[in-house]
Amino acid sequence: MAGLGVLALAAAGALAGLAPGVGHASSHREAPLIAGDPRADNTDVYAFVSPDKPDTVTLVANWIPFEEPNGGPNFYPFADDARYNIKIDSDGDGKPDTTYTWTFANHYRDDANQFLYNTGVVKSLDDATLNFRQTYTLTATGPDGKCKVLLKDAPVAPSNVGKASMPDYGSLRKQAVTDLPDGGQSFAGQADDPFFLDLRVFDLLYGGNLKESGHDTLTGYNVNTIALQVPKKALALKGDAEHNPVIGVWSTTDRKGAVVSDKGGEGKPGGDKGGGDKGGEGKAEGDWRQVSRLGNPLVNEVVVPVKYKDAFNALTPDKDHTVTPVVDKVKDPIVPKLVQSIYGIPAPAAPRNDLVEIFLTGICKACGPVQADLNSQLLNKDVKKDAFVPSEELRLNMGVAPAAAPNRLGVLAGDLAGFPNGRRLADDVVDITLQAAEGAAQTGTLVPALAAGDGVNANDHAFGHHFPYVALPNTAAVNQAVSDNPGGSVEAGFGGLAGGGFPVSGAAAMAGGVLLSAAGVMALRRRSARS
Repeated sequence: MAGLGVLALAAAGALAGLAPGVGHASSHREAPLIAGDPRADNTDVYAFVSPDKPDTVTLVANWIPFEEPNGGPNFYPFADDARYNIKIDSDGDGKPDTTYTWTFANHYRDDANQFLYNTGVVKSLDDATLNFRQTYTLTATGPDGKCKVLLKDAPVAPSNVGKASMPDYGSLRKQAVTDLPDGGQSFAGQADDPFFLDLRVFDLLYGGNLKESGHDTLTGYNVNTIALQVPKKALALKGDAEHNPVIGVWSTTDRKGAVVSDKGGEGKPGGDKGGGDKGGEGKAEGDWRQVSRLGNPLVNEVVVPVKYKDAFNALTPDKDHTVTPVVDKVKDPIVPKLVQSIYGIPAPAAPRNDLVEIFLTGICKACGPVQADLNSQLLNKDVKKDAFVPSEELRLNMGVAPAAAPNRLGVLAGDLAGFPNGRRLADDVVDITLQAAEGAAQTGTLVPALAAGDGVNANDHAFGHHFPYVALPNTAAVNQAVSDNPGGSVEAGFGGLAGGGFPVSGAAAMAGGVLLSAAGVMALRRRSARS
């Protein structure tokens, strides 16, 4: 994860010339501006080969962190003045070859005489008792800029008000799953936050003696989820998933009027529609601007200095490699040094070319010291290698079949279908990234002292077997016991978390604190940020 954070930091450095206040950060309030704009705040991105439909890929992106279930009377709508995007880079040039965009519209049945979200029991998305509804339009834009409308006026699943109002919320969610014209499915609505970790790291590293670890800080909170399941050929370079199986994925949020300027907030507007371009030259206010960006987890929140966090969210992946501070921080990350100074676990020697490979180029034998061909776009047979650039993206090899027995530690535990090869809902990215930061990918061996991680190995609710896979949203107040929460359970089992078989020792417990410290840092970006 240090690599991820390092990478983010490097990117942030690249943005030094961009005004830090222009872009809204992503990932759970990890940047100053985005903390004030939760509906534009990306929290997590997931990409995996669908376990029940292996000829398809499922993409999940979440927004609006820290949704307390009892959030009425208006609850948690998607913004109707923003664009929510999931972008795909199939040729490795850092630019999207396919962009899926969701825009939302609000509908009130009676806004003159009612203040309620619903005026009675809701059994259907069309019930007159559902006073407030949202619909969305979904478009797909190709590399040629041509836009195709895939869905229009598709229904959004409402926020889960509670059992009295919505006694069968699972049925409402099923009604919000919409088939796509060329195959696949789309979903937008509320869900239990699938990210799991302990954030008490900020209390002097778990209370100063590691006694405050092992609690899922996000238990009970919800997010707004956008999920898309499409055939692999829809994402692959030239539509050929067999010859070109590797893709890069990230999500963004666009708003109108946000301007990226060149010298610390002074200068000409900069950036093109959808996000940062040449800082200093650009369009006038009123154009769509990228205000949030998220690919790999725990990047902006953990590594990027506060001064550059906002600017990082306006940067596009194709610019990442042009910023020397970004590459430098990937090669010589901060997290391992912190772990060494606090816990005495030696930091791997720099330069960390293994982290450059994992987070900027993807993993391939020609990419760096990790001698495996896994998820770099350079592995695609039709890629123009001279156009490839290092960039921060969540990379997925669609040719790797879903694991029969998924391991929460993913690739580090020999499960090639898991993070950092894409990201499944049940992947323990905090533990994985810390192990990677401490050199596990280079040595091929997990660091024993970090085996316990942050003590949170699974989500508080099981994930589903079928699209959209995320658990149903919670309905009980967060300050109540989890056992009192009637919402949130779904069919058990998706990506059943394997224990991994790694022993937990006293040293591991200490390592757990270490991991958590790193994780907590990462978490900062998210949960602190969870708008």
